[in-house]
Amino acid sequence: MASALRAWELENAVKLIDPHRDALYSYDVEEQKALQDERPWRKDPHYFQHVRISAVALLKMVMHARSGGSIEIMGLMQGKIAGDTFVVTDAFRLPVEGTETNVNAGAQADEYMVQYLEACRESGRQDNAVGWYHSHPGYGCWLSGTDVKTQMLQQQVLEPYLAIVIDPDRTISAGKVDIGAFRTFPEDYKPPAGGGSDDYQTIPLAKMEDFGAHASQYYALEVTSYKSTLDSHLLELLWNKYWVSTLSQSPLFTNRDYSSKQMLDLSQKTQDAERSLQGNARGGGQHRSTGKDAQLEKIVRDGNKIAGEEVTGLLACEVKAKLFNGVGAVA
Repeated sequence: MASALRAWELENAVKLIDPHRDALYSYDVEEQKALQDERPWRKDPHYFQHVRISAVALLKMVMHARSGGSIEIMGLMQGKIAGDTFVVTDAFRLPVEGTETNVNAGAQADEYMVQYLEACRESGRQDNAVGWYHSHPGYGCWLSGTDVKTQMLQQQVLEPYLAIVIDPDRTISAGKVDIGAFRTFPEDYKPPAGGGSDDYQTIPLAKMEDFGAHASQYYALEVTSYKSTLDSHLLELLWNKYWVSTLSQSPLFTNRDYSSKQMLDLSQKTQDAERSLQGNARGGGQHRSTGKDAQLEKIVRDGNKIAGEEVTGLLACEVKAKLFNGVGAVA
């Protein structure tokens, strides 16, 4: 179990910080107040560039996202600001009702949030709410039109504020947390051309229009994880629960619906590309290699990604079979 925890930390690049840097968990009220007074993020829409998430908070968010299955979940993050970096020290769930494509916080969630933060203050914790997180089961880490509107409103009222998206299905398939951190631009701001993220990700055909329509209204922040002597014990306790659920599940069986949808989506993209090429041929036009080759290249990358995840799932099943089949049998 200890080796599995170390493997998870390596896979998600969880960095151990020196014991004397446990100060990441200390909250300097005066320092945070000075930042609020100065508000450098108002002068530069790209001011925030990094997010540092404690391993405990990361694991809590992943477990919450996985518990929702195909239904979107939502929660809040606590922490502080350090220069151009959001430091996330903890996360907690919100009692919200989601669907497979949407999640919104109502009055009950707002009341719960206020009560939770007040209880934290009474117990001596001064961390502010620095953002919200929610899940995108099976369709990647990006902001939908609803997410963009929610984040814009939050940045107007609760600034500085951050949005994080986790895909639990892709996390299970890849064995690594699929996560993205985002901030929206002011409504009157036009980002420079070509300023989007270079990271490629598979977007389902049904979500492509929503993804493309709002991609220029926000930008991604670099996400890293850390742990320290203060949260090592908590991480071990959480891992006990996470490890049992991971050990008892097969990625291929748990994610069978997601895998089927991925292959169906890939077949639809392939058919669309084929029809497009046939249409050009019938029209007598010349093949535009740049656009079509890029489209086919994405299809190939999506296919390789699906194949890689299936192979990973098969290997996991084989490893578990070798380790545990026959355990307890009389020699």
